[in-house]
Amino acid sequence: MKIGIVYPQIELRGDPDAVRRIGLAVEELGFDHILFYDHVVGAVHEGREPKLWGPYTEADPFHDPFVAFGYLAGITQRIELVCGVLILPQRQTVLVAQQASDVDLLSGQRLRLGVGTGWNYVEYDALGQDFASRGARLNEQIEFMRALWTKDLLSYEGEFDSIDRANINPRPKRSIPIWIGGFSEPAFRRGGKLGDGFIFAGTTDSGAGPTLGVLDAWERVKEHLAANQRTRENFGADYVMLGALGVDAAVETITRWEEAGGTHASVVTMGMGFDTTEAHLGYIADVAAKLGLSSQAPSS
Repeated sequence: MKIGIVYPQIELRGDPDAVRRIGLAVEELGFDHILFYDHVVGAVHEGREPKLWGPYTEADPFHDPFVAFGYLAGITQRIELVCGVLILPQRQTVLVAQQASDVDLLSGQRLRLGVGTGWNYVEYDALGQDFASRGARLNEQIEFMRALWTKDLLSYEGEFDSIDRANINPRPKRSIPIWIGGFSEPAFRRGGKLGDGFIFAGTTDSGAGPTLGVLDAWERVKEHLAANQRTRENFGADYVMLGALGVDAAVETITRWEEAGGTHASVVTMGMGFDTTEAHLGYIADVAAKLGLSSQAPSS
């Protein structure tokens, strides 16, 4: 089981020193990865139709994952750099392929590119992309990026993107792993058909809400893997543990997730009342100690 940390960017208010300190601590404490969320645009929720259902507003800061990863690639040696998830359909596909290629090259093949469709139509409008076709576009983008990364010269004509006898350069030394994220049946289907893995989030068990618990969602993804004649071998399953708030809860959830066949887990520190970098660092150090990862103190 690979264990990582979700960077608490909402609560650290865009502090560049927090990126440095937490990035170094994640590596020094023995964790395997650091995961960044993604939003380009925050929006006022009130007075919109249809309503915006997601948790973030114009008041919530987000670092661009590729920029943050370029910085972290230069100050860390080992940890995996994870988008969890990049909202791919609101971006230019070829540009993302080049940005991802550079991050992977400069980090020594440490990028894991989680992708999803997102929920904020205001963000899509601001970036000049169509919200309604986001799922179909994402499916095509995955295929297109893999071709851009692996072919010396490419001609491609899709519904949303095209290229004529051209390519990005430099290209990565591998086909960068693309993991799917989401909460819906289309996302589970996409993961089973196209993903190298799936990034889950939420509570472990299904309750009264509209989304499945992570254990049930994992079963849906496995069913779609089987429907596409794919096995679980080399397919990853990462759980962003939003409901595991507390050291003991995190450790217990990791154990349960591993028993269910999970391969990765991402520890969340947001939502626990921490208002300083030191408080977040102290918590992840406590988790590392409880898991027996490392006794090395993080850098200040």
